[in-house]
Amino acid sequence: MTTPIPLPTRDGISPNSVFLPKGTWATVLDFFAARFADVSAARWQERMARGEVVSADGAVITPQSPYQCGIRVYYYREIDNELQVPFSESILFEDDNILIADKPHFLPTAPSGRYLKETLVSRLKHKLGLDHLVPLHRLDRETAGLLMVSKNIATRDAYHALFREQRLEKTYEAIAAFREEMVFPFTRRSRIVDAEEFYRRREAPGEPNAITIIDVIEQREGMARYRLQPITGKTHQLRVHMSALGIPIRNDPYYPEQKGWRGDDFSHPLQLLARTLEFVDPVTGEARSFESRQTLMPAWWQGPGR
Repeated sequence: MTTPIPLPTRDGISPNSVFLPKGTWATVLDFFAARFADVSAARWQERMARGEVVSADGAVITPQSPYQCGIRVYYYREIDNELQVPFSESILFEDDNILIADKPHFLPTAPSGRYLKETLVSRLKHKLGLDHLVPLHRLDRETAGLLMVSKNIATRDAYHALFREQRLEKTYEAIAAFREEMVFPFTRRSRIVDAEEFYRRREAPGEPNAITIIDVIEQREGMARYRLQPITGKTHQLRVHMSALGIPIRNDPYYPEQKGWRGDDFSHPLQLLARTLEFVDPVTGEARSFESRQTLMPAWWQGPGR
């Protein structure tokens, strides 16, 4: 049985929660000020005064509320001056259990870091008025294309199993340099591990844990449009594999070298698109096939890139 959350979704944003550990804080406010050092105690007092910090049973936490180890406290995360992403998502399919969204470049899948409202899930929650939307997989902020979202808690695990048990087929398209000496289709097998920077990955010696089938759709003047089929689902797998082959995806800000956060520069989208998604629906038994309506730049485009 799902435990009800004592705060409602607000403008597409579900509340966060924190479990109060053992400690010597006199009040919950003292703990929040110490735990979330980037938010001032005065800001927490304002939120508490608005009734936006509550315990699991719905009791409002005030600046004077004594600290109680072992309880869960709910609150709304806030970001000042959140960057606006000037591109729109679309919904390609929707039934009682799932929806298939077509995500634009630069829009994160779910709230994290400097993004809260400007994420696919938050936008969809606000647009549809559905509090229980959960992405069944993720796309990087930089990647565009198809993403499956669960609408129904009761059937969610059946759809999660499609990904756990690799019972669906995903294909991507990418624009990168063409290497005449390579023979396609080509299968890249390697071991992908965390890099020193928490947001990057790298290949390392050892048993392969990542497999990608790579083929060429078209090529011209030193560039190519590739079809990428990930057999496994490691973070940044396609980007790491293409970079390791000496053909990094065009405009990749992280591979082969990290180029830094580009802020509100939307002029050079990563040329990677989650193009198709195919599976047998585990609830209805129907064969499902979806294709993104978005396109990448022409493969032979030779303008300035990164």
